[in-house]
Amino acid sequence: MRLALISDLHSNLEALEAVLAHIDSQGADSIGCLGDVVGYGPDPEACVDLVRERTDFCLLGNHDEALFHGARDFNPHARVALEWTRSRLAPRWYYGALRRQRWAWLQGLQPSHRLGDLAFHHASPRDPVREYVLSTDGMLNRGKLEDLFGRMEGPTFIGHTHHPGVFDEDLRWTGLDGEESFRLPLDRTRRSLWNVGSVGQPRDGDSRACYALVEEDAVTWWRVPYDHRETARKILATGHLGEVLARRLAMGR
Repeated sequence: MRLALISDLHSNLEALEAVLAHIDSQGADSIGCLGDVVGYGPDPEACVDLVRERTDFCLLGNHDEALFHGARDFNPHARVALEWTRSRLAPRWYYGALRRQRWAWLQGLQPSHRLGDLAFHHASPRDPVREYVLSTDGMLNRGKLEDLFGRMEGPTFIGHTHHPGVFDEDLRWTGLDGEESFRLPLDRTRRSLWNVGSVGQPRDGDSRACYALVEEDAVTWWRVPYDHRETARKILATGHLGEVLARRLAMGR
């Protein structure tokens, strides 16, 4: 098995195309998306179309969910971006079939998925869509992690925080160290919580897109350079998306 996992694309077409090309070069057997296809970025339609075409499953992220239930609890930049994204995607009677198909596909996304002994959520085993599992939780919120691990049966994969890394069964966090790739063994007999990172908006200080490749006995994160300047230019060209959403891509924040 060689399963590529992508997450938190956030309508960033340049990053998604670069990551899919890299996945193809690695000979992955299948691709799964852990949610947040939309939000923040300038290309929601193209990203939805690519994910529909290329992935074997896609989960519901909090930004995807907010298209239908509102973004009242989002920060102002995220809320404005979500409202703009909804205006681009929501069907009306005078739009064609493709727009209705995209909307129906987004409405049908599920919050969790299983493949054999592997579990997948956008956010956490306790709240699959919204709860943040932070790299500092092992020190600052150990009870939360203990509860999460009590709900797990084996290796579990999430996104949502945009911070790649893994909690082992002793609740120790291991993050990436800035290399192009970082590989760790995968013990399927033990519980572990893996964050696959973000394709479209990394927040760990590395501007490169990130995804994970899951094999029978190991997980490898890959950092993939992409033209974030072009994505930033397109964000500003919308006239609606905030300048901070363009600026942060170069900083990986």
